Amino acid sequence: MSDIISQLKWRYATKSFDPTYKLSQQQLDLLTEAIRLSPSSFGLQPWGFIVVSDPETRKKLRVAGYDQSQITDASHLFVFARKTTLTQADVDEFVALTAKERDQAVADLTGLSETLTNAVLSKPQSELESWMGQQTHIALGVMITACAIEGIDACPMGGFDSTQFDEILGLKAKGLTSLALCAVGKRAADDTYADKAKVRFPKEKVITVV
Repeated sequence: MSDIISQLKWRYATKSFDPTYKLSQQQLDLLTEAIRLSPSSFGLQPWGFIVVSDPETRKKLRVAGYDQSQITDASHLFVFARKTTLTQADVDEFVALTAKERDQAVADLTGLSETLTNAVLSKPQSELESWMGQQTHIALGVMITACAIEGIDACPMGGFDSTQFDEILGLKAKGLTSLALCAVGKRAADDTYADKAKVRFPKEKVITVV
């Protein structure tokens, strides 16, 4: 536990990345697997993740990201996207996968299918979109923690033009819309934010034990 806490204290939202540093394929594989394994309500995983390394694409994204240098200077840029909607086909796909992975018959999971339909698909579209966004942010949290544990610098980002990002990355055709970013790599030696004290409220203020 102490190692996890020390790494969480070590991490910060990196403002300046070393543009010459690149993550290894092993590191990238670890991060992509970590977010793939992220939890979500009912396990529905209403998301998609885009790993952007192409320099020209990242130049375009930087313009749509209000000229934030992390978008082009970090080793890689992860784009966290949620589905634009959720349909019965999505539920059926998940139920079929559950049956396969757990060696069950789809017919034996009728109760699960009905629960998902009633609890999720019945939501108004605006509420459904909010719910999917909440799930996707869980994956972002997993990403940040995985980076901290592995000693990989990261910067979660929410300031960007989602419409432009969607267009540049062709997300509409995939039924996705961008929600958050996470630039990953290695902090620049001259990033002054690396030495700044972490500002967090004391646990007495934010944690209540009942």
